[in-house]
Amino acid sequence: MKVIVVGAGIVGASTAYHLAREGVEVVVVDYLHEGQATAAGAGIVCPWISSGDDNHPDLYTLANAGACYYPSLISMLGQDGETNVSYRLVGAMAVNSDEAKLDAIEQMVRKRQSETPEVGEIRRLSPAEAQALFPPLNSGLGAVYVTGAARVDGKLMRDALNRAAQKHGALYQSGEADLEAKDGKVVGVRVKGQFISADAVVVTAGAWISKVLEPLGIDVSIVPQRGQIIHLEVPGHDTSNWPVILPQNDHYLVSFDHSRVVVGATRETGAGFDYRVTTSGVKEVLDKALSIAPGLANGTLKEIRIGFRPFGKELSPLIGLVPSMEGLVIANGLGASGLTMGPYVGLTAANLVLGNELDLDLTPFNPLRKVTV
Repeated sequence: MKVIVVGAGIVGASTAYHLAREGVEVVVVDYLHEGQATAAGAGIVCPWISSGDDNHPDLYTLANAGACYYPSLISMLGQDGETNVSYRLVGAMAVNSDEAKLDAIEQMVRKRQSETPEVGEIRRLSPAEAQALFPPLNSGLGAVYVTGAARVDGKLMRDALNRAAQKHGALYQSGEADLEAKDGKVVGVRVKGQFISADAVVVTAGAWISKVLEPLGIDVSIVPQRGQIIHLEVPGHDTSNWPVILPQNDHYLVSFDHSRVVVGATRETGAGFDYRVTTSGVKEVLDKALSIAPGLANGTLKEIRIGFRPFGKELSPLIGLVPSMEGLVIANGLGASGLTMGPYVGLTAANLVLGNELDLDLTPFNPLRKVTV
């Protein structure tokens, strides 16, 4: 069996890896666009604190499965000699100055813990206790702390998956993939004038998916959402085990090795593929970060990354077969949760290609709910 994966971000890399491990002949085609979301994402693996997911239970189920899958994936990658993946259990704190809001968060997380032991230990922290774990934190913020949360550098995880896939025989080619079909079946792609045949094609092209599917007459309601994210250096601090900070809005703080703290991010729908750092974006990110962690004010601004999230109006991803086009699988539209869900979605896409039994009902993520053929 031969499969082409279009897109080598976190979902595509995971799809290729899982297929190659099963002995499938895999070719990955990636255009290497500027602004791929995987490289810019913060890498928070903690779906359990977000209260907004109560309005989207199917999305929470998928995110929860994604978070719980990471340890198995890390073990597999380790067997393939890939240990530089940056994944680490560091815990996460939902922070707030309102005790009633923290009460509601704690109640929600404890309910989720009863269903998912991977949440880990849950502790209510005073402002002083919270600041002891994350020294730059605003001294007026208490927290609900969960030990099961993790962080991961999207670049490192993606690269490890791609290297491991290559160790199992996957081939990589740069260029724009033009899909070709015949008699209602996808038959391969054309790259730089060369036709590559395949039994199946998995499209994991992120924010660029509409252009990839256009030759097949398939339209999906995915648009790019620009995210600007800032990397700070905090001299003199060992940040490697600082917990993830979640202020219960669209922004966050995530710490990594080498005194690095990542703060972000903007969610700019309507910006298109405008690959620029903007003054308003930088101001928004820094203002919100410093309101939560004023101790970062003396940090060094090291890097600003831009990523285009594949964003759908209905929020839920597109995952599944396209019945009207035999051999076509879509795995896309993960939005801001790409690094939480991505590896698991890649596994799911691989299982769809292989015809394996799935452990998740994909009905809510049916690509045809947003697709017109």
